[in-house]
Amino acid sequence: MIILAIDFVIMKLIRNIFFPIVPIYYSVTWLRNRLYDLGWKSSTSYQLPIICVGNLSVGGTGKTPTIEYLIRFLSQNCKVATLSRGYKRESSGFIIADINATAISIGDEPFQFYKKFKDIIVAVDADRRHGISELIAQKQPNIILLDDAFQHRKVKAGFNILLTSYDNLYCNDIVLPTGNLREPRSGAKRANLILVTKCPETISEAEKLSVINQLKPLPNQEVLFSSIVYSESVLNEKESLSLADLKDEMFTLVTGIANPKPLEDYLKHRGLQFEHLKFKDHHNFTDEDISNLKSKKRILTTEKDYVRLLPYFKDDNSLYYLPIEFKIDQPELFETTLNNYLKTSLK
Repeated sequence: MIILAIDFVIMKLIRNIFFPIVPIYYSVTWLRNRLYDLGWKSSTSYQLPIICVGNLSVGGTGKTPTIEYLIRFLSQNCKVATLSRGYKRESSGFIIADINATAISIGDEPFQFYKKFKDIIVAVDADRRHGISELIAQKQPNIILLDDAFQHRKVKAGFNILLTSYDNLYCNDIVLPTGNLREPRSGAKRANLILVTKCPETISEAEKLSVINQLKPLPNQEVLFSSIVYSESVLNEKESLSLADLKDEMFTLVTGIANPKPLEDYLKHRGLQFEHLKFKDHHNFTDEDISNLKSKKRILTTEKDYVRLLPYFKDDNSLYYLPIEFKIDQPELFETTLNNYLKTSLK
C-alpha cells in the first residue's frame, strides 16, 4: 500500500510538471475535431445502425457493463455485432471471435463478450472503418456496437452514448497530460445521450439535477443515470459461493482495472478481510505474477480479469470472480430513446 501511495504521488507530480503541454494537447485535439465538424476531414456513414459507446476520459467509466446492457436489450430482436479495438491483444488486423479466441488473441473485454453472449458476433479491428466493412460483408449484422470509439471520427456513428463517472464528471476535468480527458470537454456536444455511470443506488432527484446542471447538456441530449450492483455470490466454472462464506477467511483480491476502489470499498463494507494485489488496467500477467497468484489459497477478481487468468487456473479451483449487475435509473426512457433511433435508421 505504501508503494502504491508513493507511485500515486510521483505520477501526480509528473502530471503537474507536464502542465505546460496541456494547451498544446488541447489545441491539437480541438483542431482535429473542428476539421471533422467542418467536413474538411471525412467521416464515413453507414446505412445500418451504428451505436458508439465511449467517453472523454481515459478508462474507468463503465463501457463494458454498458455494452453488455445494450447487447441484452438489442439482441432480443436484432442480429448484433460488437466491434472493439482489442486493446493489448497479441494479434493484429480484423478478427471475428470463434472457438479459438482467447483474451490474448482478441483482448479481454471482447473475449468477455464472446464468452457471455453466444448469439452475437464479436469482432476486433483497430481500423473501425475496415472492421465495419468486413462485418457487413461477412456476417450482415442488423446493428453494430462500437466499443470505445467516441474519438474515432473516421466513422460517423448514428447514435453516440457518452459515459462519465458520477464521482469524476468530465466537466470538472481537463485534457491530458495533467488531466484525464482525451479531448476538450466541447467534444460532448457529439453525444446523443449522456450516461452518468457508477452512481450511488440511493441517488436523489436533487443530486441528479445538480449533475445535469454541471454537465449543461444541449437541448437535444438526454442525460440518464446508472449504477453498478455487486452480486451476493462469487463464481467460477465449477461452483458458486456466497460472499458470507468468505467472512471467516483471508483471501486475495486481484484487480487489473482502471478504478478498483468501488469494488474494494464494497468488500470492506461487507466486513471481508483480504489483501489487494492491484495491477494496471488491461495488465498482461507475467509468469512471475501467475506463480505468485498460484501460491494463494483463494483469489477473487473481476470478470474481466477472470477471463484472462482462467487459462492458468483450469486445474485449480482457487480463482473466483464477483459478477456485477448494471442498472439504469430510467430503463424505459433509455430503451425508448434507442428504439426511436432504430426506427429512424432502419427505414
